[in-house]
Amino acid sequence: GDPEVRIDKTSDLAKGGAANVSRIRMGSHTGTHMDAPLHFIRGAKGLDRMPLSATMGPARDIRILDPEVIRPAELIPHRIRRGERILFKTRNSPRCWKRRGFVKDFVYLSRTSASYLAALGVRAVGIDYLSVGGFSKDGHETHFALLKAGIWIIEGLDLTHVKPGRYELACLPLKILKSDGAPARAALRALDKEKHGH
Repeated sequence: GDPEVRIDKTSDLAKGGAANVSRIRMGSHTGTHMDAPLHFIRGAKGLDRMPLSATMGPARDIRILDPEVIRPAELIPHRIRRGERILFKTRNSPRCWKRRGFVKDFVYLSRTSASYLAALGVRAVGIDYLSVGGFSKDGHETHFALLKAGIWIIEGLDLTHVKPGRYELACLPLKILKSDGAPARAALRALDKEKHGH
């Protein structure tokens, strides 16, 4: 249901233009992107008010084995701490990104897990498909629980070649005034094991 992506040349060197210039049209939640609290909460912060520290710094990639949903029982053993940036690698990465159409039965974060993470006070949550909440269940509730708690959401990550562990995350959305969401470029770099003691 999102607006489709269209990229049109408004100036083309091959056709005598002074430069190559393109016009890009897309929804604010296209591809790898971030959600702002304003996405689900009226009058809340847009992405232009996101502190850079929310998605820049140490992050932990956690492997989820449940083929349907991320449940609290699978999160508890990881001893997630306040202020962490958590990325969830599920079966979505190797399964969903290879398909042309939208996959409705992707692995998502349950509303109870979202409430659990909110109570822990994590800083940011990332997931390896286009929504942190389910398509037919826990869509609104999961988003609302995270965003209301001030947790910034990264969606549309491809973690296929990322091993579970600790990384340095850099993920910055386009800074658009009062935006409910925006495309983002996310990158992970392995932390120096000796320097960080991992």
